[in-house]
Amino acid sequence: MENRDMPEEEEETPLVSLNHVSFVCRSVPESVKFYEEVLGFTSIKRPSSFNFQGAWLFNYGIGIHLLQCNSEEEGMPRKKKAINPKDNHISFQCSNMRVLKHRLEKMGVQYVTAVVEEGNVQVHQLFFHDPDGHMIEICNCEDLPVLPLSSCPVKFRADRRPVASPDHGDDARCGDKMDAVDIDNFLKNVMSISL
Repeated sequence: MENRDMPEEEEETPLVSLNHVSFVCRSVPESVKFYEEVLGFTSIKRPSSFNFQGAWLFNYGIGIHLLQCNSEEEGMPRKKKAINPKDNHISFQCSNMRVLKHRLEKMGVQYVTAVVEEGNVQVHQLFFHDPDGHMIEICNCEDLPVLPLSSCPVKFRADRRPVASPDHGDDARCGDKMDAVDIDNFLKNVMSISL
Protein backbone atom coordinates (compact mmCIF):
# COMPACT_ATOMS: atom_id res chain seq x y z
CA MET A 1 0.00 0.00 0.00
CA GLU A 2 1.43 3.37 -0.95
CA ASN A 3 1.80 6.15 1.56
CA ARG A 4 -0.02 9.23 0.21
CA ASP A 5 1.35 11.48 2.95
CA MET A 6 4.90 11.18 1.61
CA PRO A 7 5.56 13.71 -1.15
CA GLU A 8 6.86 12.22 -4.36
CA GLU A 9 10.38 13.24 -5.25
CA GLU A 10 10.08 16.14 -7.64
CA GLU A 11 11.62 15.55 -11.04
CA GLU A 12 14.06 18.07 -12.44
CA THR A 13 12.52 20.46 -14.96
CA PRO A 14 13.39 18.94 -18.35
CA LEU A 15 14.11 22.21 -20.17
CA VAL A 16 17.22 22.20 -22.33
CA SER A 17 17.52 25.65 -23.91
CA LEU A 18 15.65 28.53 -25.51
CA ASN A 19 14.46 27.31 -28.91
CA HIS A 20 13.16 30.43 -30.65
CA VAL A 21 11.53 33.81 -30.29
CA SER A 22 8.53 34.76 -32.41
CA PHE A 23 7.65 38.21 -33.75
CA VAL A 24 4.62 39.48 -35.63
CA CYS A 25 5.85 41.80 -38.39
CA ARG A 26 4.44 44.21 -40.95
CA SER A 27 6.60 42.87 -43.79
CA VAL A 28 8.17 39.42 -43.59
CA PRO A 29 10.63 40.10 -46.46
CA GLU A 30 11.81 43.37 -44.85
CA SER A 31 12.28 41.69 -41.46
CA VAL A 32 14.08 38.69 -42.99
CA LYS A 33 16.49 41.07 -44.73
CA PHE A 34 17.12 42.93 -41.45
CA TYR A 35 17.84 39.81 -39.38
CA GLU A 36 20.07 38.35 -42.11
CA GLU A 37 22.07 41.51 -42.84
CA VAL A 38 22.30 43.02 -39.36
CA LEU A 39 22.50 39.95 -37.12
CA GLY A 40 23.74 37.23 -39.49
CA PHE A 41 20.73 34.91 -39.29
CA THR A 42 19.98 32.44 -42.10
CA SER A 43 16.55 31.62 -43.53
CA ILE A 44 15.55 28.00 -42.98
CA LYS A 45 12.66 25.86 -44.21
CA ARG A 46 9.36 26.16 -42.35
CA PRO A 47 6.88 23.28 -42.09
CA SER A 48 4.95 23.08 -45.37
CA SER A 49 1.69 22.52 -43.48
CA PHE A 50 1.60 26.18 -42.35
CA ASN A 51 -1.18 28.05 -44.13
CA PHE A 52 -0.03 31.55 -43.13
CA GLN A 53 2.79 33.82 -44.26
CA GLY A 54 5.98 33.86 -42.28
CA ALA A 55 9.64 32.92 -42.21
CA TRP A 56 12.00 31.02 -39.96
CA LEU A 57 15.58 32.09 -39.39
CA PHE A 58 18.31 30.35 -37.43
CA ASN A 59 21.85 30.92 -36.14
CA TYR A 60 23.83 30.89 -32.88
CA GLY A 61 21.69 28.02 -31.55
CA ILE A 62 18.45 30.02 -31.60
CA GLY A 63 15.59 30.51 -34.05
CA ILE A 64 13.60 33.61 -34.93
CA HIS A 65 10.10 32.98 -36.26
CA LEU A 66 8.48 35.84 -38.16
CA LEU A 67 4.72 35.97 -38.68
CA GLN A 68 3.04 38.26 -41.21
CA CYS A 69 0.56 40.67 -39.63
CA ASN A 70 -2.55 41.07 -41.75
CA SER A 71 -4.09 43.91 -39.73
CA GLU A 72 -3.25 46.18 -36.79
CA GLU A 73 -5.75 44.23 -34.68
CA GLU A 74 -3.57 41.11 -34.88
CA GLY A 75 -1.29 42.34 -32.14
CA MET A 76 1.15 44.45 -34.10
CA PRO A 77 3.01 46.69 -31.65
CA ARG A 78 3.09 50.43 -32.27
CA LYS A 79 6.36 51.51 -33.83
CA LYS A 80 8.45 53.18 -31.17
CA LYS A 81 10.47 56.27 -31.89
CA ALA A 82 12.56 56.39 -28.71
CA ILE A 83 14.93 53.55 -27.85
CA ASN A 84 14.30 52.60 -24.22
CA PRO A 85 16.74 49.99 -22.85
CA LYS A 86 14.22 49.17 -20.10
CA ASP A 87 11.60 48.06 -22.63
CA ASN A 88 10.93 44.39 -23.50
CA HIS A 89 13.77 43.05 -25.63
CA ILE A 90 15.77 40.04 -26.71
CA SER A 91 19.50 40.05 -26.07
CA PHE A 92 22.37 38.49 -27.99
CA GLN A 93 25.83 37.84 -26.57
CA CYS A 94 28.48 39.49 -28.76
CA SER A 95 32.24 38.98 -28.96
CA ASN A 96 32.99 42.25 -30.81
CA MET A 97 30.67 45.21 -30.22
CA ARG A 98 32.69 47.46 -32.55
CA VAL A 99 31.78 45.31 -35.58
CA LEU A 100 28.05 45.54 -34.79
CA LYS A 101 28.22 49.30 -34.14
CA HIS A 102 29.90 49.83 -37.51
CA ARG A 103 27.31 47.66 -39.28
CA LEU A 104 24.39 49.54 -37.68
CA GLU A 105 25.93 52.91 -38.59
CA LYS A 106 26.56 51.77 -42.18
CA MET A 107 22.92 50.67 -42.49
CA GLY A 108 21.54 53.82 -40.85
CA VAL A 109 20.05 51.96 -37.86
CA GLN A 110 19.76 54.17 -34.78
CA TYR A 111 21.07 52.74 -31.52
CA VAL A 112 21.86 53.73 -27.94
CA THR A 113 24.63 52.38 -25.76
CA ALA A 114 24.85 51.70 -22.04
CA VAL A 115 27.43 50.32 -19.64
CA VAL A 116 26.62 48.28 -16.54
CA GLU A 117 29.37 48.19 -13.93
CA GLU A 118 29.64 45.54 -11.23
CA GLY A 119 32.91 45.73 -9.33
CA ASN A 120 35.68 45.53 -11.92
CA VAL A 121 33.38 44.02 -14.57
CA GLN A 122 31.93 46.22 -17.32
CA VAL A 123 29.05 45.02 -19.47
CA HIS A 124 28.67 47.01 -22.69
CA GLN A 125 25.20 47.12 -24.22
CA LEU A 126 23.89 48.27 -27.59
CA PHE A 127 20.11 48.70 -28.07
CA PHE A 128 18.18 49.19 -31.32
CA HIS A 129 14.84 48.36 -32.96
CA ASP A 130 14.08 45.96 -35.77
CA PRO A 131 11.86 47.28 -38.63
CA ASP A 132 8.74 46.65 -36.51
CA GLY A 133 9.95 48.29 -33.32
CA HIS A 134 10.97 45.11 -31.47
CA MET A 135 13.90 45.95 -29.19
CA ILE A 136 17.19 44.10 -29.62
CA GLU A 137 20.17 44.24 -27.28
CA ILE A 138 23.72 43.25 -28.17
CA CYS A 139 26.03 42.84 -25.16
CA ASN A 140 28.96 41.14 -23.50
CA CYS A 141 26.71 40.05 -20.60
CA GLU A 142 28.60 36.76 -20.23
CA ASP A 143 31.37 38.72 -18.53
CA LEU A 144 29.04 39.17 -15.54
CA PRO A 145 29.17 36.15 -13.20
CA VAL A 146 25.97 34.19 -12.59
CA LEU A 147 25.43 33.97 -8.83
CA PRO A 148 22.35 31.89 -7.92
CA LEU A 149 20.33 33.25 -4.99
CA SER A 150 19.10 29.79 -3.98
CA SER A 151 20.48 26.29 -3.72
CA CYS A 152 18.96 25.40 -7.10
CA PRO A 153 21.60 24.19 -9.55
CA VAL A 154 21.96 26.39 -12.64
CA LYS A 155 22.44 24.84 -16.08
CA PHE A 156 24.79 26.50 -18.54
CA ARG A 157 25.44 26.01 -22.23
CA ALA A 158 28.19 23.50 -22.85
CA ASP A 159 30.57 26.24 -24.03
CA ARG A 160 30.14 28.47 -20.97
CA ARG A 161 32.17 27.91 -17.85
CA PRO A 162 29.69 27.61 -14.96
CA VAL A 163 29.97 29.65 -11.78
CA ALA A 164 28.84 26.89 -9.46
CA SER A 165 29.06 26.17 -5.80
CA PRO A 166 31.51 23.32 -5.10
CA ASP A 167 29.19 22.13 -2.34
CA HIS A 168 26.41 21.11 -4.77
CA GLY A 169 26.77 18.44 -7.39
CA ASP A 170 24.82 18.25 -10.62
CA ASP A 171 22.17 16.17 -8.88
CA ALA A 172 21.49 18.67 -6.09
CA ARG A 173 17.80 19.38 -5.56
CA CYS A 174 16.46 22.86 -5.12
CA GLY A 175 15.74 23.92 -1.59
CA ASP A 176 13.10 26.42 -0.61
CA LYS A 177 15.70 28.58 1.10
CA MET A 178 19.40 29.11 0.88
CA ASP A 179 21.32 27.04 3.40
CA ALA A 180 24.25 28.43 5.41
CA VAL A 181 26.86 27.09 2.97
CA ASP A 182 25.06 28.73 0.02
CA ILE A 183 24.85 32.06 1.83
CA ASP A 184 28.53 31.88 2.74
CA ASN A 185 29.56 31.07 -0.86
CA PHE A 186 27.24 33.75 -2.24
CA LEU A 187 28.71 36.41 0.06
CA LYS A 188 32.27 35.38 -0.87
CA ASN A 189 31.41 35.71 -4.58
CA VAL A 190 29.70 39.08 -4.12
CA MET A 191 32.62 40.41 -2.12
CA SER A 192 35.13 39.28 -4.74
CA ILE A 193 33.12 41.02 -7.49
CA SER A 194 32.87 44.34 -5.67
CA LEU A 195 36.58 44.62 -4.88
